[in-house]
Amino acid sequence: MQLTGSEIVIECLKEQGVDTVFGYPGGAILNIYDELYRHQDEITHILTSHEQGAAHAADGYARATGKVGVCFATSGPGATNLVTGIATAYMDSVPMVAITCNVGLSLLGKDSFQETDIAGVTMPITKYSFLVKDVESLAPTIRRAFEIAKKGRPGPVLVDIAKNATSDKTEYEKEIPKIIPRSTEKIEEASIEEALKVLRSAEKPMIFVGGGAVSAGADREVMEFAEKLDAPVTDTLMGKGAFPGNHERYVGMLGMHGTKTANLSVSECDALVVIGSRFSDRVTGNTENFAKNATIIQIDVDEAEINKNVMVDISIIGDIKSVLDIMNAKLETLSHKKWMEKVQERKKTLPMTYHKEGVTGPYIMEALDKITGSDAIICTEVGQHQMWAAQYYKYLKPRTLITSGGLGTMGYGLGASLGAKMGCPDKTVINIAGDGCFRMNMNELATASRHNIPIVEIIFNNHVLGMVRQWQTLFYGQRYSHTVLNDQVDYVKVAEALGVKAYRITKKEEVEPVLKEAVELGCPVVVECIIESDDKVFPMVAPGKNLEDCFDESDLENKE
Repeated sequence: MQLTGSEIVIECLKEQGVDTVFGYPGGAILNIYDELYRHQDEITHILTSHEQGAAHAADGYARATGKVGVCFATSGPGATNLVTGIATAYMDSVPMVAITCNVGLSLLGKDSFQETDIAGVTMPITKYSFLVKDVESLAPTIRRAFEIAKKGRPGPVLVDIAKNATSDKTEYEKEIPKIIPRSTEKIEEASIEEALKVLRSAEKPMIFVGGGAVSAGADREVMEFAEKLDAPVTDTLMGKGAFPGNHERYVGMLGMHGTKTANLSVSECDALVVIGSRFSDRVTGNTENFAKNATIIQIDVDEAEINKNVMVDISIIGDIKSVLDIMNAKLETLSHKKWMEKVQERKKTLPMTYHKEGVTGPYIMEALDKITGSDAIICTEVGQHQMWAAQYYKYLKPRTLITSGGLGTMGYGLGASLGAKMGCPDKTVINIAGDGCFRMNMNELATASRHNIPIVEIIFNNHVLGMVRQWQTLFYGQRYSHTVLNDQVDYVKVAEALGVKAYRITKKEEVEPVLKEAVELGCPVVVECIIESDDKVFPMVAPGKNLEDCFDESDLENKE
């Protein structure tokens, strides 16, 4: 049957099972929005306050559900406002399709009003960027975009459509989406056998889990592997929930703000199995000495990640779930009693600590963990609050920590929490923000109130840019250059003005009752928590130092 390009866009989204789109209309994309109006019973559209919020919401939706997130924007500034959100998704391997519209074909390349080469702009931060100039190629391109976003290592894809392609007509025939097979073609039996040989002879093996295990849905396989190998487990920020945070084998996060137990144990182990991690600099410390005593085995779907940041001894390329299935079938149950006892003793003697008096980030996160039974979806912005959220909340399942890891995008979490809540309406969704991050995209509270999306926004207000201040304190001689936010902004009034209920916590005894009420309200709510300006995230590994050089506040005091 003959359909316009706009009709084809909507029909292709329906083919892919898309139920929610986040976006902001404008002239170039108006034909698609006109068609969307006719299908509002099938596809929910969330009008965000800014296109960046739409991109972050699509990202959060994808991370929470495992499905492809979708966002819309018009040409020019509408499209360029998506860039930070697309880059955030790219760095963290999040499947997303961003659909933008451009000026008509006759106006392309002429510096027309609101014209931008968004396909060119986003080429380095997408898996692929398409420019559709004619209606005949529209349906195949959209179908291809979803396939690329999901296949192998997931990521964002941009489809920019010339306006004429949204109004012209062509023949359309519905297609059932292709089933995307898991990437198994590069799995080598010899590499698996070599890895198993190393593990059978190891005395101090360790498992290091990254975001790839979450993307692959491999949490059950990771658990079975850990039990068979009889090894402790550490994770990255992106790998949270791939292994339960309350399990006896779990030793906490690795890296710059990882636990002493994790950092010291990885430095000591003689075999390290790295599952879906790209060895970020925030994880490894000095790469020259990372896991220097270990034979490193890396399992990853993306061949480009092998030997990129850390040289490994054995690599296994392929879908993580499939690889672990093979390894679990071949590996007999091993025993490393002495090593496990040593690691468990380390956990007891080197716990994470924080000041128990007053309202602090760690105390708030522990209270949230208790109130929600470790069963909420926690979103975060970027900074100290992000690290406290990673350290002190127990993530028992994958897709329950939604945070910008690779790009470190301040202003990410509020939009992402809206997407997560739309994707998982039955889950409690909480965004953890610092006051600096909240300022970035607090306009998305208007989105929450407009659509009555019941997220809980918790602001850790220390009146400073906390993580930058921490570095200024430790490494820049306490020269606090432009990191103090001690002004007259009243976040409770801001929230109320944007149509959201708000509370302020100043005392420790207020924390649990206020948080409990906020979680149970069933409407969008902001809770501002006043904390100290000089609270710090510990443990810490200084930039360029080795993981075993991790220190906390007591180490600094002893050094002084």
